[in-house]
Formats: sequence, structure tokens, C-alpha cells
Amino acid sequence: MKLKYIIPSILAAICLFASCSDDNDPTYLDEIRVSSSYVSLDVSGGSNSITVKTTDSWTINTDDIPDWLTVSPTSGSAGESTIQFSASSTLDGRTAELHLTSAGRTQNINIIQGLSTVSDATCAEVIAGPDSKTYRVTGVVTRIVETATYGNFYINDGTGDVYIYGTKYDGKTKQGALIKLGVEVGDEITVEGPKTTYNGTVELVDVDVVNLNKSLIKVDSTYVKGVASNELPLEGGDLVAYLTCKSEYGVSVEIPEDAKSWLSINAINSGKVPTVTFHALANTGGDRSTTVTFKTTDGKKNYSSEVTIVQKGAIVKATVQEFLDAAVSTTVYRIQGVITGLYSSDNQGKSFYIADYTGKTLVYRMNGFIESGAKVGDVVTVVGQRGAYKDSPQMTNGTFESIDYQVSTISIADFRNLPDDKEAYYLISGTIEEATEANTKNDVTQYGNFNLTDDSGSVYVYGVLKGWGGPKGQFGDLDLTWGDKLTIIAYKTSYKGLVEGVGVYLSSEKQ
Repeated sequence: MKLKYIIPSILAAICLFASCSDDNDPTYLDEIRVSSSYVSLDVSGGSNSITVKTTDSWTINTDDIPDWLTVSPTSGSAGESTIQFSASSTLDGRTAELHLTSAGRTQNINIIQGLSTVSDATCAEVIAGPDSKTYRVTGVVTRIVETATYGNFYINDGTGDVYIYGTKYDGKTKQGALIKLGVEVGDEITVEGPKTTYNGTVELVDVDVVNLNKSLIKVDSTYVKGVASNELPLEGGDLVAYLTCKSEYGVSVEIPEDAKSWLSINAINSGKVPTVTFHALANTGGDRSTTVTFKTTDGKKNYSSEVTIVQKGAIVKATVQEFLDAAVSTTVYRIQGVITGLYSSDNQGKSFYIADYTGKTLVYRMNGFIESGAKVGDVVTVVGQRGAYKDSPQMTNGTFESIDYQVSTISIADFRNLPDDKEAYYLISGTIEEATEANTKNDVTQYGNFNLTDDSGSVYVYGVLKGWGGPKGQFGDLDLTWGDKLTIIAYKTSYKGLVEGVGVYLSSEKQ
């Protein structure tokens, strides 16, 4: 099924010739006059310009401007303006169509850089080839990464994997292009587009789909206990996959090796509506999932389809260090700790750091965090998966569960006036000083007993935990001494008339 071709090379050559002609006549509309509707750029890179005269203010639709082209300016007022077009060098020709609008009229401007050439290649040849070259390659869709916005997926032709970043529909990159084209895992697809390499990943970007052969096999639906679902319960059970198979060779099923310990095939029915029944064992760990592949052939080519099977698991209660030591997976962990700071690089304001006595981790864009009203110093419980970004651990796909202790910042004088309450924590800061009152004992090497002093007064601190949930007697690990600045969260208590604060370390500053 033929779907889309790029502008033929001969048309590009004609346009290029026309744009370089000495007697190229200006193109006129009553409201817009451009000196040329075709702009040619040298294949080695460079700039060119046109003049535009309008009766009203004008603008160029910036959504039409590809990444390789620079246009300046993209808007202007009535009268005469000069618009410059620039591009870096390219191995192959490329084109763009821009739309300049003024007074309700639109003038098309065609940008041409060199002559378009497309090289037929295998995935391996694409991988080995130079960036910026345009390739046409045929392979099987092995994984779809994103469909709604760009249309990103992987193809494989037996020689390697190539990542497709951006898919065009009707000649333009449009939202939902893969859905409109009907592209699914297992389909054989021919695409063409320029190659780039991003962070070591070989990509063809903003491709045209030239041809699409639908797979002979497709997963129509999956059911668990008679309900359409791909999610098995914690206690295990059966999942039935309903297939469409247009091949006389039948169906084979592949379960990944790392899932065979908990997932197996109960039955395969090759009737008019083929079905495969899977059985999952009870799950004693966290969430787990796997992608099962169904394969068939027409005797010449192999076709496949996939389905992801998910099984809910128990939430694993963990310390921060246990979470950090875990592998990246879909297992869900529950952590309790203190919010020590916000992650400033997240412009959505949903990310923060949480710490306990074992360590600290980033919690990235947690659902419900903003709505909770939680702040630095609060003791909270969060659940999420062990993720990573560039090998840096973080909690991902998380949900804010609770504020266990809401902590208010107060002066030491106000802290001293509080009623005794071991369930109410407050954030206090000051300088570590020697205590002189009766019934006090100074210790900065083990338990953390001393006076904490700010501008409003002093309070005796009887013990500071190294972190939330930790054992006593580890204050010395913080390497703090007299004169250092210290911030703790503490509850107020008293002993024989002595006002005390019992705290948990939050931050410090060496003097």
C-alpha cells in the first residue's frame, strides 16, 4: 500500500533552476508581494534573502520551519521587509515550504537546498553511514515508543535496529501520525528521512512512510477473569490473548527468559479465533511485567505482534539505601523520610529530595506532591519505582502517600514555650554550644547532647539522630563540633525542669 512520496528530484531541480534564473519574475498578490517565492541555498551552507511588501503586518508560521533552517525575521509590519534564510551544509538536498500570512492572504515560500537524493539502505548501512544523509530503509516495527505527538518507534531488518524519531502524515509531522497510518508492532514498513545521531542513538528523523505491509498476526485483546485487561492480580491467575492470524503456518509464542520463572503458557488454541492462555504464579515481590511476542510466517517473511502482561505486586517497604541499591525496575517501593530540599531543575515543582538515616534520593515529578502542601522539613511517605537518569538514581512514577509529621519552623524561644509533645516536630536552627545547666551532659562525638543557640535563646538538645528512623549514638558520624551551625527537626520534652529538644539531623554548616 503506497502511502507517501517526497518531492521528486526532478521537480526540485526545476525549482532550483527557476529560483536562480536572472529573469525570475516577482510573485504578486494584492496584499503581499514577494521578490521570489523560491529561495535556493547552497548545499555547502549559507544564506539567501527575499524582500516582501505587504499592506498590513505579516507573519511566517514558525511551525513550518524545520530544525535545519533559520529564518529572520518571522514577522513584520506593513511596508517593505527583508527576510533572510540560512542553513548549514548538508550531504543531500532538502526542501521546506513556508507560509507567510498578511491581511487574510497566504503566500507560499519554497526553500530548496541542493537536490534531494535518497539512498536505499539496510539498518546496518544506516547505522554506519554519515549523519545528514537521507536514507530509505525497510524493516519490521519492533517497538512503538510514542504515538500521540511525534510518532517514535524502532525498526529492524535483521541487520540492526534504527530508531525513528518523528513520523510525517500528509507530508508533515502531525500528532497521531502512527495512529492515522495504522502502524503497529509487527508491521513491515518502508520509511525515508535524514539520519542523525543523538546521545549515541542512531535516528531517522521526521520520516515519510513510503510503504506499509500489515503484519499477518495481531493481538486483538487480552482478558483476565472475563474482563478486558492485561493486568494479572497479586495472587496470580490466567490471561487469555485473542489473536488474528492470516497465516496457514500457525502461531509461535516467545516469553522472555527473565519472565519464565513466573509466567508460562497454559494452552494454545489454533481455531478460527486463535487464543493463547498464559498462567502467572502468585507475586510475592513488587510490580512486574514482560512483553510476550507472537510470531508467524508466510513462508518467506516473518511477522510478529506483541502484548505487555503486567502483574501487580506487593509494595516493598525500604530504606533509602535499600532503594538506591535496587535495580531499575517496575517494583514499587515505600519510603519514609524527611524532605531535605526541592529539585530546582524541575520547572513543574513536583520534584524533591527525601532522606532517612541511610541516605538521600531524588523523587522526580511525584503525583500529588504539590496538592499535599508538603514542604522542606516535613516527614513524609512516598511510593514509586526505582528509576535512573544518566545512571543517577531517582524515584519515578511515584505517588505522594502522606505527610506523617508536618513540621513548622520556629525560633528557639518559641520552641521552649511549647507544651511537651513527642508527636509534634518543629524545625529549629542554631549554633552548637556547650550546655551549662543542671542535668545536662555535653557530647558531640556519639549521641549529640549540647545547647543549640539562636538569636532568641538556647535549648538543650538531648540526642540527635543522624537521619530519620536511625538508631541512637551515630551523631559523631556527622563530624560536627562546637561552633558549627545545625538545623534539626525536634520534639519538645522536659526532664526535672530542664527544657529539652530531641531531634533528627536535617542540615549543617561547618564553621
